[in-house]
Formats: sequence, C-alpha cells, structure tokens
Amino acid sequence: MYSTQPAGPHHDNQGFQHDTGRPPSYNQVQGMYPAVSQWSPQPVDTRSTTVTQAVRRKEPKSGVNCKYVLCGLAAFVLIALVVGVLIWYFAFYQDTTGKSCQSGKDLSASQWCDGVKDCQRGEDESQCLRLYGTNFVLQSFSAASQTWRPVCAERWSDNYSRASCKQMGYSSTEYMSYTQTGAGSLGTGGYSSLKPGLESGGLIQSYLTDSQTCTSNNVVSLRCIDCGVSETGTSTRIVGGTPAVSGAWPWQVSLQYKQHFCGGTIISKDWILTAAHCFPEPSDPSTLSVYYGGILLSQMFTRASVQRIIVHEDYNTDTDANDVALLRLRSPLTFTQDVRPACLPNVGVNLNPERQAWTTGWGTLRSDGPSPNNLMQAEVTIYSRDRCNQPEILNQRVTETMICAGKLAGGVDSCQGDSGGPLVAKEGGVWWLAGDTSWGFGCALRNKPGVYGNVTYFTNWVYKQMQMRF
Repeated sequence: MYSTQPAGPHHDNQGFQHDTGRPPSYNQVQGMYPAVSQWSPQPVDTRSTTVTQAVRRKEPKSGVNCKYVLCGLAAFVLIALVVGVLIWYFAFYQDTTGKSCQSGKDLSASQWCDGVKDCQRGEDESQCLRLYGTNFVLQSFSAASQTWRPVCAERWSDNYSRASCKQMGYSSTEYMSYTQTGAGSLGTGGYSSLKPGLESGGLIQSYLTDSQTCTSNNVVSLRCIDCGVSETGTSTRIVGGTPAVSGAWPWQVSLQYKQHFCGGTIISKDWILTAAHCFPEPSDPSTLSVYYGGILLSQMFTRASVQRIIVHEDYNTDTDANDVALLRLRSPLTFTQDVRPACLPNVGVNLNPERQAWTTGWGTLRSDGPSPNNLMQAEVTIYSRDRCNQPEILNQRVTETMICAGKLAGGVDSCQGDSGGPLVAKEGGVWWLAGDTSWGFGCALRNKPGVYGNVTYFTNWVYKQMQMRF
C-alpha cells in the first residue's frame, strides 16, 4: 500500500459509528513483546468500561522548570521514600497476606489454585490451567510450590480433558482430543498427578497433587479446539500483497454496520478477537454483524449476530496501549474448511522477532485509496521492540502491549480498514494469532512498519473473558 507521510500516527480506520455508511478513511529476554514469564494467577477484573473517541497520540510534555539543587534534593527524598515503602510492602505485607480477592478478602498464596473457591467470584481458581508450547502440554499451577507443572498422563481420560478445556474457557462442543507426549525438560521441576480413586466433576486442580516423578514420563497434550489449520497454502502474497484464495485464512471475518469497517479473527465458536479502537464509543451490539466464510465482500452472505462487545478496560486512546476487544456471538459458529479459528498463543511458543508473519484484510490498497472486494494478504517481518522504537522508525511509541511488523524498506503493510484483523505466524505446523491490526504512520512507508496489538500479552485477559460465561 502506497502513501505519503502524514502528520502523525493514526489508526487504520475510524472505527464503528452509528447511523453512517462506510467510515471515511483518514490519514519481552528480548523476544516478541513481552517475553513470556512464569506468571502467577491473578484476580479476574470484571469492571465495566466506557470507551471514548480515539484521538491522535500526544507528544510527551516537557519537564518542570526548577533549580537543579532543589530538584535534585526533592528527587532524592522522593526516591528514598518510595524505596522504603516498597521494602516494607514486600518484606511484611506481601509475606503475611499473599493475595487479595476482588472483594478485598486476603488469602495466603497457598490458597490460590488449591481447588477450593475462597473468593466470592472464584478468581482464586480461575487461572490455574494453561497450555504450553507447540505440543499443547497441559500445565497446572501448584499452590504448594507456586510453580507451573506439566500434568502426568497416567490415568488421564477424555472426561478430565473436557473439564480442563471448559475450565480454561472453551465450549465442550469444541473439544478436539488429548494425546500423550514426552515431558522432556518440562518435568525437571516435578509434575501434577491425578490423586487415586477420584472421578472428574469439579475443578481440575482439586484432583491433582504435586509429584516429583511420573512413571511413564508422559504428560498430557491437550487440544481444546482444532485451531490454526489452513487447507490452502500461502502460494501468493495486501499493498505489496496479493489477493487471497478461498480457505487460506479461514479465521478472517468482516465487521459490518451496513458496510465493512473493521476486521477480526475467529478464536472459538463463540468469540471474535478484534481491536478496541474499532469501537470508539459504547455501541449497541445488536446493530453489528460479523460476516465470515468468504473472501469476496460482495459475496459474503453468512453472518453472525453479536451479543456483547468487550473492550479492554485499560485501552488508552492517547497511547493506543491495550488495543484489543472481544465480541461474544449470540450463537456458535459451525466450523468448516472455510470457517476455522486461529490459535491463541500458548506460553513457550516461539514468536520471536525477525520472523515472517502474514497480515490479511479488506483495507485500502494505499493510504486514502480504494478498497478491494477480494481479501488481500501480505507477508511481513516481525521486528523487535527495541528496533521499532529507534528514533528514525517509531521513536519509542511501541509499548509492551504492541508489536510492529512490516518491511522497513517500505512497500508492504496493512492499511485503513484492516483494523482488528489478524497477524498470524506459523510454528509447529499451526497458525498462531500474533497480533491484531492497530495503527501506523501512513501505509507501507519506509521505516514505518505497522503496529499491532500484542496478542501474546493479551492471552490471559482473553481467557478471563471467555471463562466468565461459565
């Protein structure tokens, strides 16, 4: 997509508006941002949010003008106070109370993920299972050791698998299968093993106990959903891109209010992931339609209704941080060769920078240019955050909630109307959703790669929203 340099960064489209037609176009270890950490389960945040109209990014304000000596003294005193408070907090308060429920109730660290719901809303037991790596190894968080451990496959069954997937947020109708795989280095810290004589029916962690060994050395590999599968290879390559063929990107959807205004990605039968800035103001979900299963906008007749629009509670219109949203569909999709989900990134999946990825959408072919009828695709390079934040590129605008991808030489990029659509990368034989199209300087300009929401960073938030329906 070709363009001239605009005055400042902009979103790739204006977003959803009522009573209008098509919105007018306008101008972590150092890995993919951030590096995946061994996070501990956190409380679920159920606060409602109000999203305001997206605005242009503001430049940082200059510092306060004061005498050097007084400023230095004040800074020293302030730093000393902060350090003192932090030492007190972590040395005393943290050790004695562990974590707190949303209601304010204090729990010890050992009460999180112990199989007993001690918080009124159950947030202490909501983030206790996860999938690891391209083998989809099931891991459970150990309350005793405060570490993630692979689940030993001995005496495991489909019943436990279905219960685990439901607990993570997937519908039981999406369940695919489980297999056994070698533990490898994941087992060096011990395992989570089934207690003898128990049948599934409650929280999975209540049936697990810490074990230093797993007799078979095999652990559970769990596929909760048949994701990341494309029947058609990427033999052709959005500006600087080419038309996609049917079935190549079966997770791509078009969000429409009378006409296409944003893209999105199928992540399950009930959920679409898109960008927060597509909804710059609270919107009635009943007026929004999700079209799917095709590549030609003029011939997309299959649509789904939206039950709820969930915008990230920390989305910031000034910095564009946390530019992600979820759409909860009224009725589940039926998966076919042309309708399938992309995989949410598992912990440990290698989506590091300097790798190739693909971006797709029905956005304009150049800045303020015409929109295509055919879905377009382009191969881009994911760059490190440090490289993107160099002064001549994006000058410190890329935060940990973002990734940047494109071609520094220019000529290939997403553009206006692509917002919310997928950036996917293939690893271990499946396609992972690395980003959602967010903002950029023009389209396909030299040293101005596109910026995407960092789905790896958002994965825990996504699962929390998916779990809240159960």
